[in-house]
Amino acid sequence: LEILVTVLNENDNSPVFAQPSLSRDVPEDTKVGTAIVAREELSATDADLDTIYYELTTTVQDTDGYFAIRGVNNPEIYLRKALDYDKFNATTLLLYARDRPVSSPEHTNTATATIAILIKQSDTRAPWFLPCHFLHNDSSVCISSPYSGRVNISEMSTEPLLLEPGPIHAVDPDYTIRDRIVYSIVGGNRDEVFSVDADTGNLTMNKIVTSPDSFLLQVMATQVSNIRKYSVATVEIKVINKSDYPPYFERGVYNGTVFVGLPRRSFVHQAGDPSTPLVITAVDEDFPDV
Repeated sequence: LEILVTVLNENDNSPVFAQPSLSRDVPEDTKVGTAIVAREELSATDADLDTIYYELTTTVQDTDGYFAIRGVNNPEIYLRKALDYDKFNATTLLLYARDRPVSSPEHTNTATATIAILIKQSDTRAPWFLPCHFLHNDSSVCISSPYSGRVNISEMSTEPLLLEPGPIHAVDPDYTIRDRIVYSIVGGNRDEVFSVDADTGNLTMNKIVTSPDSFLLQVMATQVSNIRKYSVATVEIKVINKSDYPPYFERGVYNGTVFVGLPRRSFVHQAGDPSTPLVITAVDEDFPDV
């Protein structure tokens, strides 16, 4: 008597990851579509020889959708959406391996692999001149105002010029890199009257100014390690006559009279002389003829 015995494969083994825990450093400027973790490093095995179905999720809020797998049977992880270091710099991914489809009513065995992703800031932005303000509350864009100052005509200043809203200063906004900044004047410097310190940004005079024409300097801030990362700021220098004396009022106290019921913009008259408008005047000894 010949008896044939068929042994049925029972689904009694869970998938197994060769590396259930791994990590990757991902540059911020990685191109969308780039593979982050290869398929070979993430493929699971199943002693029951079942087909493996994969699913990728994230555990960190607001980081969903940046990473994905190539397919339900291909666990290679790739970058799906462009990264921004200012939005998040780390996340944790969970890769599930199942021996049945997610929607299957059959008993399913599952394995989990943890992938720690650390975002590395890249040199993506040009220097910012300070002070500056963020545009539309977006911390990736900071707009600065022009600098301004003044010098006296026919007078040589040996100290760094005082500017508004502050001294010339720029920083690398990629703050984990903080590349050194160097400064130079690239425009508007007639007759080489001014020079800028390459390291500090201090603006000084090389010679006196003999005409009242203003200067509109263009100062460039450049990153030392990448000259293609630069910004240019405008510095307006007004040329004025030297002022030795402050203005002063001709009288210490002015007394005036107003009448009840007058419309807006009515004159205030001198106290004791209601027919004469009250005039407040100041004089400056630097301009005796004015």
